[in-house]
Amino acid sequence: MAALLPAVTAPAFRRRSPASVQVFTDWADIVGPAHAAVTAPSKLSAGTLTIACAGPVAMELQHLSDTLVARINTWCGHGLVARLRFVQDPQAGIRLAAPKLRAPSLRPNPQCTVPDMEESPLRAALEALGARILQEKQKR
Repeated sequence: MAALLPAVTAPAFRRRSPASVQVFTDWADIVGPAHAAVTAPSKLSAGTLTIACAGPVAMELQHLSDTLVARINTWCGHGLVARLRFVQDPQAGIRLAAPKLRAPSLRPNPQCTVPDMEESPLRAALEALGARILQEKQKR
């Protein structure tokens, strides 16, 4: 598994680093539900995170930019973002709108394990990724 993993992940990591993907996927948890409803991260390049904002929220976030940068870097565990850039996008809140609630599934959440790896943050991340993929497959 360890020998195959770099060949599989290299093409994806050329486009986006794992840390930047974490910012995009965990955006609502990083900024909170109120800001996530009207914003969306759109691009991360050379330490500058471009955030699409619906309405006048860009002005508010500009005043909170130091706090927001600190939250993002704390969430990712290192200095990934140095600057924020805000762009107007009326569709920003619509893309991250909360999905419609469904009746809870009677099936248990799928579990994914990597038994041959030692206990580490990488193993936990791979297991969480595998569980999410299996959960998405169950939804279809």
